[in-house]
Amino acid sequence: MKAIQITAPGQMKVAEVETPVLKDDEILIKIKYVGFCGSDLNTFLGRNPMVKLPIIPGHEVGAVIESIGKNVPEGFKAGMSVTVNPYTNCGKCASCRNGKVNACEHNETFGVQRNGAMGEYLTLPWSKVIPATDTTPRDCALIEPMSVGFHAVSRAQVTDIDTVMVVGCGMIGMGAIIRASLRGATVIAVDIDDEKLALAKRVGATYSINSMTENIHERLIELTEGLGPDVVVEAVGSPVTYKMAVDEVAFTGRVICIGYAKSEVSFQTKYFVQKELDIRGSRNALPADFRAVAKYLQQGICPKDELISKVVTPQDALKAMKEWAANPGKVFRILVEF
Repeated sequence: MKAIQITAPGQMKVAEVETPVLKDDEILIKIKYVGFCGSDLNTFLGRNPMVKLPIIPGHEVGAVIESIGKNVPEGFKAGMSVTVNPYTNCGKCASCRNGKVNACEHNETFGVQRNGAMGEYLTLPWSKVIPATDTTPRDCALIEPMSVGFHAVSRAQVTDIDTVMVVGCGMIGMGAIIRASLRGATVIAVDIDDEKLALAKRVGATYSINSMTENIHERLIELTEGLGPDVVVEAVGSPVTYKMAVDEVAFTGRVICIGYAKSEVSFQTKYFVQKELDIRGSRNALPADFRAVAKYLQQGICPKDELISKVVTPQDALKAMKEWAANPGKVFRILVEF
């Protein structure tokens, strides 16, 4: 079968690889769409230390079931639209023993620690296949990145009395905005791109702040009656935005960290104590988060077309990745169609 491989920094090709063989407890899916995410871009640029090249990228999957193994329980049918849970869990580490399999110490994500989904077919255990009724395979490719934002909102225990500031309006940040809005919270979107901020308001943000052109502290004082947001979701991964989150969150607030900062971050730790903060990491997503996103997409209120920047063929993937690397701030998702 045909698959996309990143072979070296800046190099990508369409290669012939072996078609996977179905086992008894597995499902064979026919890949229709796979999204490129930030980790794939970092791999392409040679900035992902967890990846050993060459590798097949991709873990944001929209597919249909091709065939089903002997021991797969009822409920899965050929032709069904599905996405996949692209993480592994060992079942033995502290995270797994505590039921938080999304944070498995030994997790291997598609396209990072193991080959990903950018090929014509994929087999995987039936428990990792997530049906998405009444959702097109194209839209299924949006579920995984949005689920990461949904999970962050769950980690924050957001309710309808909270004001939630989401810093970073990429796909994961959009997921956090949508989920917080669905829970009834007042949502403040923060980014440096006015187009992304406008879209954030269309998916549920009540207010928006351009942190490049506005004084974020003054605007937050105005919007929160001087209290600050109850929850800050950091979805950028920058020392500047990490510090912003701690500085601006309300006393006794919650800071939820999704983004990976690539350099050390210096904090005034007095705020940790004075504000009695809860600072929580948020990693990947749980099956419940995937199902919640699928349910949201089924409602037909998501501006899905605006979240997809481009759909390309495997042959055009290299060109699309180079264009994304040259202007990363203007891309939500690039989908590769098989």
